[in-house]
Amino acid sequence: MIEQTLEQALTLTPTEPGVLTADIHGDFSNGLISAPPESGFPFGGLIAALSAAAMARGLGLSAPLRTLSVQYMTPARFGQTLAFRPRLLRGGRSASFAGVDAVQGDRLTNHATATFGDDVAGMAMTPLRAPPPLARLQEGGTLTGPLSPRFSQHVDYRFDTGPHILQPDPARPVVERAWMRTIDGRPLDALGLSFLLDAIYPPVWTALDRPVGMSTVDLRYDFLTDATPELCPDGWAFFEFRMLDFGLGWTVDEAIAWAADGTPLAVSRQRRKLAPVRMPRVER
Repeated sequence: MIEQTLEQALTLTPTEPGVLTADIHGDFSNGLISAPPESGFPFGGLIAALSAAAMARGLGLSAPLRTLSVQYMTPARFGQTLAFRPRLLRGGRSASFAGVDAVQGDRLTNHATATFGDDVAGMAMTPLRAPPPLARLQEGGTLTGPLSPRFSQHVDYRFDTGPHILQPDPARPVVERAWMRTIDGRPLDALGLSFLLDAIYPPVWTALDRPVGMSTVDLRYDFLTDATPELCPDGWAFFEFRMLDFGLGWTVDEAIAWAADGTPLAVSRQRRKLAPVRMPRVER
């Protein structure tokens, strides 16, 4: 049962000069929906979207978001406000560079930087253009069950042959593909993409038969084309999540988002730190 909507979660409130705050609710935990919110951490896609919104609103930046990079240092706590303190690193006619710190009390939980800038007319090449499987909007499976992350209740999924969570198959690439939109039906924009580009379990889980604990430490988004209602009808976009590397205590994955006509919207890359494996105690 949803207690906080996405619109409420993305609400930023000015509390003092240069500071905006957001309420961190357990509805947006990355823990399993079958477990208490505290079994996980605040969803990284929400933190990314809030960081971008805090920089744009707090600094009065109206140009589109082009790049967002977030570092996740320590998890924020549920049931408390998270304070965002944006600052302009450099402003210019063609691009502006910003940063923001997110803190709870005296704890720095996250740091983010972003580049904002308008497009200009000129030569263009789009090698990532790829028409998505439109039929899967009607036929694709959704994400349900006890292994679903809690934040997934805010997302409408239409999987392309999946979901494949904890269903390893050596003959299948370590990839998950799905149409996605937020359940509120809001028009897709950079904040919505920031949320959805992380709105799935780690892709390596499709190659494992049991969950492996991990947490994001670095996340980067590059926005290629502004999402519009014409490109993304009813807020839908198609996403591919792919594992690039797994081992030595880390995993790296990437994601691509496409509009309904195959226009590439954004790409992301994410580095996650695996939870340490504790050896069983030996009684002496």
